[in-house]
Amino acid sequence: MSDKHDPYKVKDTGHEWDGIKELDNPPPRWWMIGMHISWITAVIYCILFPSIPLVNRSTEGLLAWTQVKKLEKEFAEVEAMRAPYDEKLLAMSPEDIMKNAELSNFVQGSARVLFGDNCAPCHGAGGAGGPDFPVLADDEWLYGGAVETIVETIADGREGMMPAHGTLLTKEELDDVVNYVVGLSQGKLHEKGRVVFMGESPGEAVCFGCHGEDAKGMPDMGAPNLADGIWRFSGTEEGIRHTITHGVNDGEDDMTRKAIMPAFAEKLSETQIKKLAVLVHQFGGGQ
Repeated sequence: MSDKHDPYKVKDTGHEWDGIKELDNPPPRWWMIGMHISWITAVIYCILFPSIPLVNRSTEGLLAWTQVKKLEKEFAEVEAMRAPYDEKLLAMSPEDIMKNAELSNFVQGSARVLFGDNCAPCHGAGGAGGPDFPVLADDEWLYGGAVETIVETIADGREGMMPAHGTLLTKEELDDVVNYVVGLSQGKLHEKGRVVFMGESPGEAVCFGCHGEDAKGMPDMGAPNLADGIWRFSGTEEGIRHTITHGVNDGEDDMTRKAIMPAFAEKLSETQIKKLAVLVHQFGGGQ
């Protein structure tokens, strides 16, 4: 290990293999210095920082430093920077916020964290939507895209309802109305399906009562537009048939579609809800 020792004068360990003897050289000085620095540093670290695990906790160390405390300090610094802006937002309506360029930019930045924590698991990053959850980045709004309406949706939640029609229609009527709905977004008219849709067939379906005579929906009821090719669940023939057959939030049908937006009024502050409303409004262009 060292070229300062004459291998013929150094005591060996008695181990020899294939003519090679294992010598008993002392380790180099730099190696010994490094070893001592290492254990001294470890002892100092144990004294200053949390390190030794106990039964229910660990030693705190003289500095009592933890990553949690560091994170809390950083959060407090961020909140202190946001506080003046949040005070202004509290006294302003969402419309006024959008008219103020500085506050609008602030909301766009700070609300993305809120959206990621509370909305993205269902609606996807950037409002791109998810399986069976509405897209927020288009111009199709179930309940209306005015920013005040978006505030109501976030605060109070939404729970639409469409009755299951599987037992109300014959198989032929169900086929006809499915073909009618499929054809709406394709510019095709299925006359027999229109008769069922308008409630003029022997069956008990009166679809226009919620979706309108032109099938373009009624925001007051959360009834979607069926003529624009944008689908809440599935736009395939099989998907549309499932929705008509089993309905939406129909508690009497085990196969019904589930469409419940939880209320966030008790979880988020008024200012946070305003921020999210402005952000979501910008996602889809608003109304």
